[in-house]
Amino acid sequence: MSGSATSCEECLLISPSCAWCAQEEFGRARTLTSRCDLSQNLQKRGCEAHNIESPSSTTMVVKSEPLSSKGSGPTQYDVIQIMPQKISLNLRPGDQTSFEVQVRQVEDYPVDLYYLMDLSLSMKDDLDTIRNLGTKLADEMRKLTSNFRLGFGSFVDKNMSPFSYTFPLHRYKLFPNCVPSFGFRHLLSLTDKVDRFNEEVQKQMVSRNRDAPEGGFDAILQAAVCKERIGWRKEAFHLLVFATDDVPHLALDGKLGGLVQPHDGECHMNEKNEYSGSTKMDYPSLALLGEKLAENNIYLIFAVTKRLYVIYKNFTALIPGTTVEILDQDSKNIIQLIVNAYNNIRSKVELTVWDQPEDLSLSFTATCQDGQPLPGLRKCADLKIGDTVSFNVSVDARGCPAPGTQQRFTIKPVGFKNRLEVSVDYRCACGCTDQTQANSSRCSSIGQYTCGTCRCDPGYLGARCECQEGEAGSMYLSACREAEGKQICGGRGECSCNQCLCYESEFGKIYGTFCECDDFSCARHKGILCSGHGECHCGECKCHAGYIGDNCNCSTDTSSCVSDDGKICSGRGSCVCGHCQCTEPGAFGDTCEKCPTCPDACGTKRECIECRLFDSGRLSDNQTCQRLCKDEIITVETLKTEDPNAVLCLYKTENECVMKFMYSEHANGMSVLTALKEPECGAAPDAMTVLLAVVGSILLVGIVLLAIWKLVITVHDRREFARFQSARCRARYEMVPQSNSEFQTELNHKDQGVFSNALQKKKADLEYPFEYY
Repeated sequence: MSGSATSCEECLLISPSCAWCAQEEFGRARTLTSRCDLSQNLQKRGCEAHNIESPSSTTMVVKSEPLSSKGSGPTQYDVIQIMPQKISLNLRPGDQTSFEVQVRQVEDYPVDLYYLMDLSLSMKDDLDTIRNLGTKLADEMRKLTSNFRLGFGSFVDKNMSPFSYTFPLHRYKLFPNCVPSFGFRHLLSLTDKVDRFNEEVQKQMVSRNRDAPEGGFDAILQAAVCKERIGWRKEAFHLLVFATDDVPHLALDGKLGGLVQPHDGECHMNEKNEYSGSTKMDYPSLALLGEKLAENNIYLIFAVTKRLYVIYKNFTALIPGTTVEILDQDSKNIIQLIVNAYNNIRSKVELTVWDQPEDLSLSFTATCQDGQPLPGLRKCADLKIGDTVSFNVSVDARGCPAPGTQQRFTIKPVGFKNRLEVSVDYRCACGCTDQTQANSSRCSSIGQYTCGTCRCDPGYLGARCECQEGEAGSMYLSACREAEGKQICGGRGECSCNQCLCYESEFGKIYGTFCECDDFSCARHKGILCSGHGECHCGECKCHAGYIGDNCNCSTDTSSCVSDDGKICSGRGSCVCGHCQCTEPGAFGDTCEKCPTCPDACGTKRECIECRLFDSGRLSDNQTCQRLCKDEIITVETLKTEDPNAVLCLYKTENECVMKFMYSEHANGMSVLTALKEPECGAAPDAMTVLLAVVGSILLVGIVLLAIWKLVITVHDRREFARFQSARCRARYEMVPQSNSEFQTELNHKDQGVFSNALQKKKADLEYPFEYY
């Protein structure tokens, strides 16, 4: 890496780890580039520490006043919502430094609200609805702030063809109650006298333009930049409510009417408080609109009908500090809409960077109310008034501007008047250059001695300018080979006075002691060297801040991996090169947000069912539910569970009922929840029914026991009767008398002594045969 450095300044630019040895006797027998190395290596090779040039980046806080806690009262003009307020950086290229910024949304902050209304014919019913808006809105806003002012303006479109009707017949005969169309008309400057607002609204009449789009962006820009006419206060929170029921004209639409001059972004209000540039300049671009709104600390609230929600939602991604809310057809929900939008805006903090120098790279890490650092994020959401959040800002300089150049940039929360001003100086010069000696004897009096080396006059070469160009010899050639047998200067240069002079290449720069390095042989991504996010040094990509990898194609920014709930990859994966790699089985989606089979899928979707269908649960407030629960919900009378790709979810409600719903994912990636219209609740049993059931059960058990007892008795009696019958039959058989000869024969075959008793018994039986009965 150090091969490209022939001076102290070049050495410092290679890497923040590089150091230069300015010691005179150091490396006399070596090449000049050996003076550039790691500081520890230079010391090992004999360079004394005080001769080593290795500056580092520093940060100094210039102004840091404490954050305020309240916005109104005697200190309202000195409210501080960001700390510190001024910082000075001294940067060495490639050496990253960081500092911390704290931001707080103070309580009871003054509010200026300018109501900008579309007065085209389709908004006639809306105009009737807001005729007493001022009083009602002031009552609601005073619950949020004690210092509230209200203003009013209107717009239609450019009063020229083809945007509007210019022929009087169309204007008055067909629509006699319509006034001529106009671009923008400022009607009431910001005031705390809300009755004035009602009076101005009462006077207004609708107009009519020709095409569907309106000229609202002309009006927004004038309301933002005409600060004195509108009456914006520096110490107030600026809200601009834009109410319309159609899409706006954008930049270049003016060419249809012959308007080719781009908008200059300036205030063009005549003595009648009307926009005088309506028929002279094109409509403003989104970039110009966002720049002027941010410059004047204005939060823009798009209050549009439901069919336009998606279009204006896309605008909010391009214009910082804007929100969009759904407006009823007749504007009857306008007060609640403004209050909700105000609460939504005050619940988040987002940092923006102004006038960032091109050679500076900034990265942010947000620490929100949970205390967990979120790399790559510069905003916090779901905050309460009075919460303090912090951001760690890392700054890296990629190069050095011209000597003496001082850069500045500003870090500013969107919509805040307070800002952090950062001044930047560059540490690109070495301290040893202050001791430079011209025509020094150390350089044969034909060179300049600086930082331990000689810068020879034209035509002279060598460590001490001892050679002239064109001289050659074997003693010099050996110093130009990396090793014995190797080519002189690697075949990519010529040897002159023991130094290699590298050839020029159409691909880039060749350098090094032996011309072994270049800045074009590094890895590429899609044909771009180091992916365009790094510098090639001797065949190796040195990535800019925020990128890693062999070819610097892997971004460390994790903002694209953050899901709607604020977690990295929804807690189901890891962020690799700015993209989520899902590790949870069954998880998919850009931020792994979809996972019907995950253990927590039913629990996550349950909260959306509760807040969307029953307005209950943890997400029941409108902003959180609308932001996190975007799935389509279908309600049915009976839940069908035949779909194999759907997951059945059940949970018990507060009143002990059971709610069922199915969670599935369509092929187009949309999540669909199919839920019962009402939870299933079992009816309480009737007391008489329970009593009869108990009595009947007891009787039934008794009857069954009696039947079993009867069966057992019957079986037992039958067995005894059978035994009796058997005994009776045997008795009859034994009563038949035997003949004397048979009896005598029996006696002859048996022992007389053994059967004497049997004989007596036999005789007795013959004499009394009926004794058995």
